[in-house]
Amino acid sequence: MSYRAPQDLALGLALTALLDAQVAAGHYASVEQARSAALQNLQAGARDVTAEQHDETALHDSMDFARLALSAVSGVGVWTYEVSSDCFYCDAGISELYGIDPVQSAAGIKRTDFLANVHADDLTALRKTMAGGLVNSGELELEYRILHPDGSVRWVLSRGHTYFNTTGQPVRRTGVGIDMTAQRLLEQQLRQSQKMEAVGQLTGGLAHDFNNLLAGIMGSLEMLRLRVGQGRFGEMDRYLDAAQGASRRAAALTHRLLAFSRRQTLEPSATDVNRLVMGMLELIRSTVGPAVQVQVQGQSHPWLTQVDANQLENALLNLCINARDAMPQGGTLSIGTANCSLDAKAAADQEVPAGDYLTLSVTDTGSGMSREVMAHAFDPFFTTKPTGKGTGLGLSMIYGFVRQSGGSVQIQSQLTLGTCMTLYLPRARAVSASAKPPLAALPLAVTAQGETVLVVDDEPTVRMLITEVLQELGYQALQAADGASGLQVLQSNQKIDLLVTDVGLPGGINGRQVADAGRTLRPGLKVLFITGYAHDAMAWEEQLEPGMHLLTKPFSMEALTHRIKTVITS
Repeated sequence: MSYRAPQDLALGLALTALLDAQVAAGHYASVEQARSAALQNLQAGARDVTAEQHDETALHDSMDFARLALSAVSGVGVWTYEVSSDCFYCDAGISELYGIDPVQSAAGIKRTDFLANVHADDLTALRKTMAGGLVNSGELELEYRILHPDGSVRWVLSRGHTYFNTTGQPVRRTGVGIDMTAQRLLEQQLRQSQKMEAVGQLTGGLAHDFNNLLAGIMGSLEMLRLRVGQGRFGEMDRYLDAAQGASRRAAALTHRLLAFSRRQTLEPSATDVNRLVMGMLELIRSTVGPAVQVQVQGQSHPWLTQVDANQLENALLNLCINARDAMPQGGTLSIGTANCSLDAKAAADQEVPAGDYLTLSVTDTGSGMSREVMAHAFDPFFTTKPTGKGTGLGLSMIYGFVRQSGGSVQIQSQLTLGTCMTLYLPRARAVSASAKPPLAALPLAVTAQGETVLVVDDEPTVRMLITEVLQELGYQALQAADGASGLQVLQSNQKIDLLVTDVGLPGGINGRQVADAGRTLRPGLKVLFITGYAHDAMAWEEQLEPGMHLLTKPFSMEALTHRIKTVITS
């Protein structure tokens, strides 16, 4: 028996796709098993169409042949598109999948009607792929969504091939549509499960680490109270040092969590990464030790990048420490920078907008990572180091910081050969690097000139500490526990030279609203915001007006003192 070549080839293509899909969906254990089931169907339903001469008859016969081939599987169907009539011919499987009247689809349905239910966000890509298949290699493969008339959303994988006549003109496209909805739903459920697992790891790790830190702080404070009661004042310093040390580690842990969640307050500026690397080279070499050879391969004329230089220094040092740990017997650590322009496809792979980026890479010759380790490398509290040797927040902090900065992180690694971590950092619009002048040293004790400061914070301990610092400096301090109370003070006749307010306040009025209202009532009022959490912090800080400043919690009393005096005297 014989069949018309275009239809036979199309069915072969369709069946190949179907066999792969059925194995992937778990209907069969192997391609061979799926092929055997399909052949049994074909043998039961094959018939000779040699005598059929007309294209229309051959077309319908090929569809009948396809239905027989596909009768053993579900969620699939065959379609044919005739260029001359601009019509699609579909079997019952495609009709159900697309939500099209089966009678119309069998008789032929115009392309515009066939595509009417395609999701608007996917329609442009589908049309582009279809047009490309008609003029290029003829191959078609694309996954897109269908808005079914029953209200559901269906994921469809279309695979097909275009056939050309002897003059090279497209005449027909035939292919298969596969319902991928169930698979996509399972993938969504898996991602949700992985998210919940990550949340569990995060909360469990936080509880463990903070319990350790709180034990150090609480125990030290209890011992201080005991020693004061005993009059043993000479032993107080070590308990104070222990409590302060645990507090600093808690602050560092919180900072890493904010970086991971992309909610830390950043201060981005135009940065010369080559200069930053060279400035850290001595520190890096002393940190990794003499067994590790450090090489620098910098771009000769690197673009500036818009990034928080301090956080980038922390990220680079963290990457170098990880590289050192991957080379316990020593090795080579290479730090490189390069200019990189990402087109649309490359940018999509990195999940960033297309454009110019400066890359910073750290490469080691260490043990490398397996695929499983790479898949979890940025998860919070995930670590391959022994217990007590790492928190598992280093890479997640770097990832969060870089993503918050508008960039991306790429891992390339092979077991026993080493790892390359590459940061993609957005190019700065500035033509020269920012140079912040050093802060002028101010005396710790300043005689106030009658200035009054209003402190608005809902946390009593923070409010008390700020008030006492102000009083130590000689300023008059006023207090308010929420935004509404702060506004009442600002609406009074009380002289106020500086407003110190938390950003997040209870009662429906936040710190920024308090400041804006205060400046309406008192033009030129100086404002110092204090915050431990700022949603989209970079964009938020860019909206600060002249005379407004920001200090991130937790802060030392020395930092608070310096900032208050700087703002008041500016």
